[in-house]
Amino acid sequence: MPENNQRYIVSARKYRPATFQTVVGQKNLTSTLKNAISSGRLAQAYLFCGPRGVGKTSCARIFAKTINCLHPTPDGEACGECESCRAIDQGNSYNLIELDAASNNGVDDIRAITEQVSIPPQVGKYRVFIIDEVHMLTAAAFNAFLKTLEEPPSYVIFILATTEKHKVIPTILSRCQIYDFKRITIDDTVDHLEFVAKSEGINAERRALSVIARKADGAMRDALSIFDQVAASCQGDVTYESTIDTLNVLDYEYYFRLVDAFAKADIPDSLLIYKEIRDKGFDSLFFIGGLASHIRDLMVAADARTLHLLEMPADTAQRFRQQATSLPLQWYYAAMKILNDCDFNYRTASNKQLLVEVTLIRLCQLLAPAEPPFKGTYKNPPLQNPATAPAAASTPPPASAAVSNAAPVSESPRTVSEAPAAYNPSPQAPKAPQPPQPAQRHHTPPEPQRPMGKPRTFRLSDSVHTESASLEPRNTPVTIDSFMQAWNKFIQDNSDQYILTSAMRKSKITMGGENEFHILVEHPAQQQAFESSTKLVTFLRDTLKNDFIALKAELDTSIEVVKMLPPKEFIAKAISQNPALGEFLKNIEAEIN
Repeated sequence: MPENNQRYIVSARKYRPATFQTVVGQKNLTSTLKNAISSGRLAQAYLFCGPRGVGKTSCARIFAKTINCLHPTPDGEACGECESCRAIDQGNSYNLIELDAASNNGVDDIRAITEQVSIPPQVGKYRVFIIDEVHMLTAAAFNAFLKTLEEPPSYVIFILATTEKHKVIPTILSRCQIYDFKRITIDDTVDHLEFVAKSEGINAERRALSVIARKADGAMRDALSIFDQVAASCQGDVTYESTIDTLNVLDYEYYFRLVDAFAKADIPDSLLIYKEIRDKGFDSLFFIGGLASHIRDLMVAADARTLHLLEMPADTAQRFRQQATSLPLQWYYAAMKILNDCDFNYRTASNKQLLVEVTLIRLCQLLAPAEPPFKGTYKNPPLQNPATAPAAASTPPPASAAVSNAAPVSESPRTVSEAPAAYNPSPQAPKAPQPPQPAQRHHTPPEPQRPMGKPRTFRLSDSVHTESASLEPRNTPVTIDSFMQAWNKFIQDNSDQYILTSAMRKSKITMGGENEFHILVEHPAQQQAFESSTKLVTFLRDTLKNDFIALKAELDTSIEVVKMLPPKEFIAKAISQNPALGEFLKNIEAEIN
């Protein structure tokens, strides 16, 4: 507890760097500035750009103090004791003028700056004008500033700072030396937080400081502010557990457990872990983003060459490395795609919890995909018909299942209740229809016709009685005559399909090869009508008992396309073909508009 006469100062201000050496994470940039000062090669304008809280304004103040120091140190730093250094540290130096362009962005504010440019420094060599958030200046203010920025007096230096360089107009950029500040790394942030903790007498675990550094996202000012918050909450003892509780951060342990559940295809465990997370009050969208980041880190840790991209302590990185080897690399690609889709659809989903749970189920099924009927989804045995379960367990899967996997994509939909074409036990003529028989346990009524290309719908009885189903593709020979009969029948039965049936009547049909028919059409719209119709192909395949029929619509290039000409061009063409018409129009003094 500070004394009554001593005001508390936040760490972001108390430990603000005062020399180039104390600037964290910008070593190359500070070395360049020190070399420029020592060699006397100073530009009239600088632009410091980069993310928030990385030291842009601090470096500008250090730069101004160093070039005006009366007794610089041998290593090129400001002494901090002379009259000029003390005035800048206390904020009452006439050689350092700061302007916040976020609130002073007009032409009048720039004019006030240009008027002060004519006043030379009283102590030191230079007057430094720092304009923070310079991208907030208006277009008129930028234009009013151009001349002064390009040709200031020899004792004036401008330092512009911005977080959005792309918003600064090119004419300003061309007049400045540009220094790009980078994000401060996790390790540099943790090291500096350890220094602050020791200076303040606070016991802090490195794992806890790593959580703070990751949440700060490369901004040292944010990291120090978060550190103050955690230190106040923990009463001087910053532990990992207290840090994640204070900052409402989801522990790594949940993500590690979830990935283990995915590797074992344990859907119940993954859903229970998700429930624990929801019970702790974490938002589901936040959880999805964290899980996606965790899987990204696992993918990075899977290769030793990219392990340094994790930006985390060595012990945590090693744990990622160990878990990353438990899954194939392709799994991470598919998992990130699934999580990205969930994140994209989350805001528009009416049942957000169900969306996340389905996503977790899909992640569990990547290594053990479910098969009809729901085989392999859970650890419990799949649903079975009690009457036939022993027989089904002792017999191998029917060969027709392998045939169905090899069937072409254009296979016509077949119902399970259809009998194979070669099943007829005798070549006798078909019998008259019989009255309906009592329903049997294994009988399944025929499914209605489905559009081509949709997946076949499986039921429980499909897996129990697949021996009575025929999944073999039909391949009855087709002639041009039989094809035309089916073609004309479709036209008669589908008179409501005006565009398609009209194109069918006008088209020319040729047989290109076995089961392939070429359709010559007169107009691209007719070609599109054939290409977008699945009903016609399904009808032809079912009528002709051939699942390999393919239609190919092509434009008939032999037909001359009549081009509609404007009236004036049409008359000119007619006159060129019939000169007498031209003489007639000339005699009657006709005007062609």
